[in-house]
Amino acid sequence: MGTPHPTSTALSETWPELSLKDWTPTYHNLHMWTQMVGKVRLELSPKTNHWWNVPLYIDARGLTTSPIPYGKDVFEIRFDFIDHKLIVDRCDGRRRVLALEPRTVADFYSEFMSTLGSLDLDIAIYAKPVEVVDPIPFAEDTLYRAYDADAAYRFWRIVTSCDSVFKQFRAGFVGKSSPVHFFWGSFDLAVTRFSGRRAPERPGADAITREAYSHEVISAGWWPGGSGVDGPAFYCYAAPEPAGLPQQKVQPESAFYHPDLKEFILMYDEIRKSRAPERMLREFLQSTYEAAAALAHWDRGELEIRQTAA
Repeated sequence: MGTPHPTSTALSETWPELSLKDWTPTYHNLHMWTQMVGKVRLELSPKTNHWWNVPLYIDARGLTTSPIPYGKDVFEIRFDFIDHKLIVDRCDGRRRVLALEPRTVADFYSEFMSTLGSLDLDIAIYAKPVEVVDPIPFAEDTLYRAYDADAAYRFWRIVTSCDSVFKQFRAGFVGKSSPVHFFWGSFDLAVTRFSGRRAPERPGADAITREAYSHEVISAGWWPGGSGVDGPAFYCYAAPEPAGLPQQKVQPESAFYHPDLKEFILMYDEIRKSRAPERMLREFLQSTYEAAAALAHWDRGELEIRQTAA
């Protein structure tokens, strides 16, 4: 028999509760596990502008790398948050499965790399996490022996619901736009719009930041919280930030500008408790975009799809 399905969360619940403090050990481990998988894609996928070759994507059971080239073959790595497995498939039909269960990051790293080797996938990754404070090499991380299957499932149901709304939002833009994708470095689901203009050089920026913000962007997304935000939240920011943006009024009224993060924030619980969560989220995405685009003098007439009367 496989791993049981989640017990405390109904399969039909699209905006479930997810308290940051209640799943911190699982969040940490899952963040590190997704980094390992993402780093495999980073090593083997052709480099694409703004690091679009590295994220993961939402699928019908969890997160996927999408097909990764390996010589004349391809393989794919998927997190299944229904049966709680990590699945590695080669195009020649070979498959390996790892259980998603309570274990340390170090234990998972050892088994994950052995699994790749058993499929004749000879891959070396940078075995230390990125975009986290005080990173611990994967092989040395024994902080938590944790995996709360129900919390992982609820996390996935949230990003799945976000993915649908973000894709609707993305569809209203004909300018350059990123896919809706999951960045394992910062552990967030994001979609980014571009004005088409180059951005000013960022003094002292590292190579990763320079590439990510080489052009003007307005980016929105969802992440589980942290950095002074005590819970999961939606965000929107502009880079470079136009003058006057922090003073702009956006929707819904519960959204606010975070001066330290330099982002508009809408706490996830506001969406979850709403009678019309998708509409509230669309209001946040659209109003924050419009505020930033107007102040930054984007050519909205050329970048947006014009609505015509039926």
